[in-house]
Amino acid sequence: MFRHVIGVQQVARRSISGSVRRQIQNKVPEKQKLFQEDNGLPVHLKGGSADALLYRFTMVLTVAGACYTVYELGKAAFPQRK
Repeated sequence: MFRHVIGVQQVARRSISGSVRRQIQNKVPEKQKLFQEDNGLPVHLKGGSADALLYRFTMVLTVAGACYTVYELGKAAFPQRK
């Protein structure tokens, strides 16, 4: 069993150290330009359609949760008669 552990360690070490490093481009200046641009959009919608979709989904969940909370409070305030 100890042989298997050593074999796994060697494979893991080989795959990590033998991999080629990819150069990652710094996108911060591009994002800063995009979000600081004065185009009349609120900051939470400047990211494009994905941000708009996420914003709408969040608003739907918030409104649905608030409505459900009010419903449950109303149901708890007026218990049914037995």
